[in-house]
Amino acid sequence: MWKEAATEADEEAGFGGPVGADAVARAERRLGEPLPAALVSLLGECDGVVGHDGTDTVWPLEQIVEQNLYFRSDPDFARLYMPFDALLFFGDNGGGDQFAFVRTPEREDIFVWEHEDDSRRWVARDLRDYLGRSLTADGDDWYR
Repeated sequence: MWKEAATEADEEAGFGGPVGADAVARAERRLGEPLPAALVSLLGECDGVVGHDGTDTVWPLEQIVEQNLYFRSDPDFARLYMPFDALLFFGDNGGGDQFAFVRTPEREDIFVWEHEDDSRRWVARDLRDYLGRSLTADGDDWYR
């Protein structure tokens, strides 16, 4: 389902191998929260989605964990930006902006965090919509 949705938007999309339930459970323990169901479903098919120009449209599971732990604990980020605890980052545009689910309150919508001004705004109604929008667009600023 997810690979099909991605290749409908971009025939050249790349995919990692599937992620097992044990790896997802370890990731959730490290993060201290469950991953969104849609993301778990996608990871069960492929460990990340690579779009045009090598953009990590959806990160591999290990990168999802590492980036979120880093953003939530870096003292410099704490001084520069609003807290990231309510977000679960899962991909980027290749230029510094990152895409996230909002976890508090939990919702399926996808938001972008723009690193230049620390803004957070809606870009897609769910993961499927995000894949369609991000993979069919020309360039890394499709959401502007």
